[in-house]
Amino acid sequence: MRYSREHKQETHDRIVKKASVRLREKGAHGIGVADLMKEAGLTHGGFYAHFDSREALVIEAFAYAMDRSMEHWRKLTGEVAPEKRLALIAESYLSTLHRDNPGHGCSIPALGAEIARESPKTRKAFAGKLEEMIEALTDTIPNMPRKAARKQAIATLATMAGTMLLARIAGSSELSDEMLKAGREHALEGAKREPAKATMLKKKQN
Repeated sequence: MRYSREHKQETHDRIVKKASVRLREKGAHGIGVADLMKEAGLTHGGFYAHFDSREALVIEAFAYAMDRSMEHWRKLTGEVAPEKRLALIAESYLSTLHRDNPGHGCSIPALGAEIARESPKTRKAFAGKLEEMIEALTDTIPNMPRKAARKQAIATLATMAGTMLLARIAGSSELSDEMLKAGREHALEGAKREPAKATMLKKKQN
């Protein structure tokens, strides 16, 4: 039985979506192709009709996850004042909800350490999406030269991802909650301080 191109694309997208969740939950090597296909309601043998290799699926899956993170940020900040956007993202990111649901969260703390050990092709693809995330965060920082805003965005993303990784290691505990709180305070402090500095510098220049 032959399926339409649309049906094949829908099936492909379903596999990627399922894989993106399981990879974030179990890690890049924590679940096999057969299990991923079973969850998508397909047989192991049908895998290569959609992907050239397991690596190809991993790349698409984490790219999908990172795109969803950026989409979440856009929805979260769409109707708030520009100067409040970065803080809102940091508060949402460094939450117990995000900590306790890695399968539907950011790929960086969930998969970053593993991706760093993958092939150059996989690392390059991940780095490309990481660049997009940095640019998306940079766009949320007003009243600052682009170069300075990008620097702040990188620092904030590093703080958020690192804090989330440590909080998950500590599990649902007082230490984990303490880490999330400290990370939020540091990220929010930076988000508030840097625009103020830029505004003062701009006034002096004028």
